[in-house]
Amino acid sequence: MTAFVTRYDFRAPGEALARQHEMFTRCLDQVGYLEEHGMGAIVLSEHHATADGYLPSPMIAAAAVAARTSTISISVAALLANLYEPLRLAEDIAVLDHLSNGRVTYTVGLGYRPEEYAAFGADWKGRGRNIEEIIGVLQQAWTGEPFEYQGRTVQIRPTPFSDPHPTLFYGGGSPAAARRAARLGLHFQPQVADPALRDLYQAQCREQGREPGFVMLPTPGPATIFCSEDPDRFWASYGGFMLAEARGYNAWHNDFNSLVRDTSDTVEEMRTKGVYAVFTPDELIEKCLSREIRVVSNHPLCGGLTEDGSWESLRLMCETVMPAVAEGVAAAKAARVGA
Repeated sequence: MTAFVTRYDFRAPGEALARQHEMFTRCLDQVGYLEEHGMGAIVLSEHHATADGYLPSPMIAAAAVAARTSTISISVAALLANLYEPLRLAEDIAVLDHLSNGRVTYTVGLGYRPEEYAAFGADWKGRGRNIEEIIGVLQQAWTGEPFEYQGRTVQIRPTPFSDPHPTLFYGGGSPAAARRAARLGLHFQPQVADPALRDLYQAQCREQGREPGFVMLPTPGPATIFCSEDPDRFWASYGGFMLAEARGYNAWHNDFNSLVRDTSDTVEEMRTKGVYAVFTPDELIEKCLSREIRVVSNHPLCGGLTEDGSWESLRLMCETVMPAVAEGVAAAKAARVGA
């Protein structure tokens, strides 16, 4: 069945920056609605040293989302672990694991912006080595037992609610990332749909005598999806917000490879490329039931999207598309059983 997820990054380019407080408030208003209507997960992202207010504190946001919900999964993707003090990070994650009843998962990543490392005085050149050390410290800290860290004995409590710790993925689109995920005993979430990375990760896990974890490869289809009864009107009204987000990412990425990247210069070009898409409810239902789209990732605050556009798409997604897809999947399953 198609997975439905909702992403928040609170990026507010241009005039939207003056509305950012409203965007945080809107997110907290929306997450309870999303849970009530069966949304699969909330995804929170992290970046630093930005001019547009991109979310720098995903765990604080995750705690707020957890307080407004009770069952929905919450994913921090990606957690830039090299920018944290590891013992404090272990404590914060453990406490959040209790507050959320183990609902928060993490995709740990290096990041790709030297500016972020410079802002925190972190070592860019040694980032691969450092992240392995930090993940090792986290895993050791979560045992609750005393251990030696930088020449002193430390002990972290509470231990996490999840046993032995919250779900951890490693993110990255290179062979080195696949090998690192296997070496550290983590699940793997590459940002590129390359089966060779999955195969390398699985082979490396087995070479080390463990069964591979879960591999979350990107799926075919648009990276960001909106829903409207009138896509032409939606593009005309809100396409500028999508373009602002795309341009923001392009200013960072240089040669960074990702299926979510759109290098368009105009809204019209974006419509043609299809990384961002606006479908009618019937179109989206059909694409989900045919498995042309396997993951629907919607982004209600995309580029500072206004409240009207945000709720328009979200309500159609939750109240029309998702129930119809669930009903269609159930009917198909019943037909197979009857046959």
